[in-house]
Amino acid sequence: MLRGYGPRGVILFSRNIENPAQLAELVVYLRAALPAGAVLMVDQEGGRVARLRPPHWPALPAAATLKTAEEAFEHGRALGAMAREAGFDVAAAPVLDLRYAFADAVIGDRAISSDPQTVATLGGEMARGIMAARVIPVMKHLPGHGRAMTDSHLSLPRIATADLEADFYPFIANNALPWAMTAHIVYEQIDAELPATISPKVIRDVIRRRIGFAGTLISDDLAMAALTGTPAERAKAALAAGCDIALYCAGDMAGNLAILEAVNHAE
Repeated sequence: MLRGYGPRGVILFSRNIENPAQLAELVVYLRAALPAGAVLMVDQEGGRVARLRPPHWPALPAAATLKTAEEAFEHGRALGAMAREAGFDVAAAPVLDLRYAFADAVIGDRAISSDPQTVATLGGEMARGIMAARVIPVMKHLPGHGRAMTDSHLSLPRIATADLEADFYPFIANNALPWAMTAHIVYEQIDAELPATISPKVIRDVIRRRIGFAGTLISDDLAMAALTGTPAERAKAALAAGCDIALYCAGDMAGNLAILEAVNHAE
């Protein structure tokens, strides 16, 4: 499949990782099968979101424990070094969403703070630490997941407020970072129908123009229950809306093949 369709890369999860020796062997096979320039990605933040875990890899704390720019940079550098040594090019961190007490716990302590300036500063330092280890960081989830009252893994959140400037701020402050990830959320005052990942209006008017992000935009996991349609329909919708990469994390061969065939046929 990888040789035949040449995807932009592969993301690995805990199900793919047993120990350093097994992972190193898998990385060799993946590198051989993928096209030149393809990336290997891991969803690694610290705290609850960690695919490289003890006893084989050190545990990193949740982002909410970080209090200073120095701590954030060192957190990022440790995360990046761990990912790099394991064979990865891209790490899906930092989370630049704000922490809201009223919101669903899916973000929770993954967020650095409820204060936009603190998130912007410490999140930027974490990203710089990751890049210091020669790994690409992915800021998430644009244009802001913090207010969501439901978990987008399970259902489609809707945010009704029109005042999202605080949520946008950490992303605006870090809009020169190389990669970013969308949110599967309907922002009703921007696009009342479509979640950001598949909304041309949100991507064009907010992510690209208002936030000013010009880098590589990757969808959140298209297998999440917030979205509807077949895997291929979801991928085509995300790419048509303005995402550069469609990320599908279910790990099922049928879904992978359907997406790759549809995208290759479209091209």
